[in-house]
Amino acid sequence: MGAVEIAGFTECGWRDPGAAAEHARWCCDRLERGDILVLPHFPVISEEDRRFLTQVRQSGSAFVKNISYEPSSGRVRGFSRSGTDARALERVLRSYAEAVRAAAMELLAPYAPGLQTDLTSFRPIEERGRQLHGRSRNDLIHIDSFPTRPARGRRILRFFTNIHPDEPRVWITSQTFAELAARMAREAGLGADTARRRGLTRQLGDAASAALRGVGIKLVQRSCYDRFTLRFHDYLKDNQAFQRDCSKQRHEFPPASTWIAFTDAVPHAVLSGRYALEQTFFVPLESLIAPEMSPLRILEAIAGGALV
Repeated sequence: MGAVEIAGFTECGWRDPGAAAEHARWCCDRLERGDILVLPHFPVISEEDRRFLTQVRQSGSAFVKNISYEPSSGRVRGFSRSGTDARALERVLRSYAEAVRAAAMELLAPYAPGLQTDLTSFRPIEERGRQLHGRSRNDLIHIDSFPTRPARGRRILRFFTNIHPDEPRVWITSQTFAELAARMAREAGLGADTARRRGLTRQLGDAASAALRGVGIKLVQRSCYDRFTLRFHDYLKDNQAFQRDCSKQRHEFPPASTWIAFTDAVPHAVLSGRYALEQTFFVPLESLIAPEMSPLRILEAIAGGALV
């Protein structure tokens, strides 16, 4: 598992169109094996928009980790409204989301038919020394799982772009998901939800959810897979021995670079960097090159049963 530079792909697509399908499939294969793909100096944002974003400030609320844009609704959250042109911010984030999606459809063509666009985010705060607490910390190695947006077995694919004018964004990564799951998944609680799913607790929970829906209250419906991956995210961050002793690889992503990873299976942390853009996608299992290498299939093999 490492960082792989993709030199043959530009803003105009693959330099060798005749080999585009082969190259795209190779990129998907590398991602599914846990590699990070790097596009150096990839122009997904103009210089004018980059300068605008570096002037935008995040809301001071303790509950806001970054500025987010929802492509489906056009809603932008988490920014300081003092001195910020909200319409311009929405336009810039929308433009980034569209540029990244267009790149993903060619770079990762096997995923194109099923690619599902999720949130866009902007991270304007310096990560080095950032005062976040406990499980909210970005500098602790973790896998991604979203409390309010269940994956239900889909892969979490994320594109990141460093728009800092001169400094890299620094990550560390650790072992593969398969290695960590084989060693720690049961200790972290894998299997508990599978058993409960068949029991009275599950039946009562379903009945309560139906009753709340009947009066207009929506609950997040999480699969056993989502409940476990949220628990595993917290388990890794809380495990001081793991954080201290696990193998670590350092990655520096320079200004203007874009990097791509399945962050549901690449244990990662952010050590430093400011002004980063990020676009999330969901990729369904049927779009994958090797679905057996997905976290869902790895965990189901360990649990001995279905998790979605």
